[in-house]
Amino acid sequence: MSTQPQQPIRFYRHPLSGHCHRVQLLLSMLQLPYEVIEVDLAHGEHKSPAFLKLNPFGLLPVIDDGGTVVADSAAILVYLNQRYGSTRYLPESPAGQAAVQRWLAIAAGPLTAGPATARIANVFGKPLDKQQAILSAHELFKVIEGWLTERDFLAADHETLADIALYAYVAHAPEGDISLEPYPHIRAWLNRIEALPGFVPMQRTAVGLAA
Repeated sequence: MSTQPQQPIRFYRHPLSGHCHRVQLLLSMLQLPYEVIEVDLAHGEHKSPAFLKLNPFGLLPVIDDGGTVVADSAAILVYLNQRYGSTRYLPESPAGQAAVQRWLAIAAGPLTAGPATARIANVFGKPLDKQQAILSAHELFKVIEGWLTERDFLAADHETLADIALYAYVAHAPEGDISLEPYPHIRAWLNRIEALPGFVPMQRTAVGLAA
């Protein structure tokens, strides 16, 4: 496991993507050098032949680490941790890894279907079922709120990839008309993440409850 890349990691992203912010957050926390390459989603740059060579699914984020190309935010988080990180963000024990993977699955499922979808409807004007997404978000947040009543972080007694994966779409839920006021433990958890060394915020959008 190397401690630093030989050259800056090329990081293909969109500044309003929570999936991309996960990657930026870990890059910053690991103090890795990286070069941001903005991908113009509005003009379909993610569907261009050049980008599709990097990720045939045409989705962000993508990294190019000295010729090693990795797509999908969860895959990138695991890759960066295993290549440059430590057992802090992804424990070595089977139980510890399972605890993190559980929340990565939540990030890909209920988090995307709920707060991420509601936010996308407002921020990007997509014709999505925002009301159903809001209902799904509150169902998810009730579970997370209860989970955090007895712990400071999601998968361990410190931050892990689980917290990094869920942070952005929870923090930016008000942009999708989802209030965080009913969830004091979630708000305290967000504050703990924002106080971590290397934390970088995601660009906010003045829509929904955040307008």
